[in-house]
Amino acid sequence: MEDQLIIEMYGYLLLVPVIVGGVANRTNFCTMGAVSDWVNMGDKSRFYAWMFAIVIAILGTLLLQGAQFIDLDATRPSYRSSTLAVGQYIVGGLLFGVGMTLGSGCGNKTMVRLGAGNLKSLVVLLTMGSAAYLITATDLGYQLTFGLLEPLSINLTQYGVESQEMTSLLASIMGAEDLFFSRSLVSISIAALLLWVIFRNQAFRNDLELVVGGAVIGLAVVAAWFITGGPLGSSVLEAVEFMDNPPRGMGGQSLTFGAPTGELWGLILTGFDASMITVGLIAIAGIALGSFLYAVSSGKFRLEWFASMEDFKNHVIGGLLMGVGAMLGMGCTFGQGITGLSTLALGSLLVLGAILLSSALTMKIQYYKLVYEEEAPFLAALLSSLADLRLLPNHLRKLDAV
Repeated sequence: MEDQLIIEMYGYLLLVPVIVGGVANRTNFCTMGAVSDWVNMGDKSRFYAWMFAIVIAILGTLLLQGAQFIDLDATRPSYRSSTLAVGQYIVGGLLFGVGMTLGSGCGNKTMVRLGAGNLKSLVVLLTMGSAAYLITATDLGYQLTFGLLEPLSINLTQYGVESQEMTSLLASIMGAEDLFFSRSLVSISIAALLLWVIFRNQAFRNDLELVVGGAVIGLAVVAAWFITGGPLGSSVLEAVEFMDNPPRGMGGQSLTFGAPTGELWGLILTGFDASMITVGLIAIAGIALGSFLYAVSSGKFRLEWFASMEDFKNHVIGGLLMGVGAMLGMGCTFGQGITGLSTLALGSLLVLGAILLSSALTMKIQYYKLVYEEEAPFLAALLSSLADLRLLPNHLRKLDAV
């Protein structure tokens, strides 16, 4: 009975990332690509597709909470924890942003590219997973990451706040007793503001693929919340309590692609023990499968390998940085940038901001190094990039703008 429930939940769940993988391949939904379009070409349309997914995820998650289908105060990972791990969120986000730029895409994009035949993404997946696994499986890895940054965490309960959810913070400040009213007010206000910004962009409005793609991906996050945290997920959670060898990581959760890469190594090293299969592993497998099905059916499946040793090194370093960053930041551009934000967690906003900043900065530095070649020392490229992003006064730049 227990096994049947788990198989049923996994079956429904697999459909969600399969759809996401196909849609992401078709629409080229990619956070790094969206940042690149904006930074390098001034085109915000793909970035707005990503923001639209966030809007749909926020509103859909609000409806699930209103109908009492899910409890987001007990999720995996714990987005609404009372501990605001500022150091972990910022450092993790910064590392992940650099990593996804060097590795040609975030965790979701890595699986999309792998499904379409890009073997470089297999190297990124394995290196990203090895870093994530070593952090959680070894005491040294844990102490060198979480241990060093833990002192920078803030325990919100000492300030009378029970959760880092933005509405919980607002309710505490205003003395509001009706948390759902506050949650609805914040969710709808954020959604309305983002929709106003998004649909002012004519390029986005006129691109039906981007609009539909953003909506589908936002709905996928909501669907995964419902499957794992709704009636079926609750039944599974109760059933596994009576199993001798229960599956790992049960509970309400949605799409994220950071920690699951480490779980992949856990599965491999245990000889593919079925109890090591997690919701996250179902998610990354589904993304690759959906992308593969679309690529084959559209004639876009192409095998691709590294163009040079430099290309190989960048992807390896990128994968390692993403693995460390995703674990520290409790998620990736998808896991924190969409799934985490659907819970209105303040930590998700910090991670997202750090990822976007470091990704944009890395792209700028790479471009200066490319244009100026040996004439552009790293520090000069960094200062000039910061000036381009208006984070430093223009007179401090060392290189002419490109």
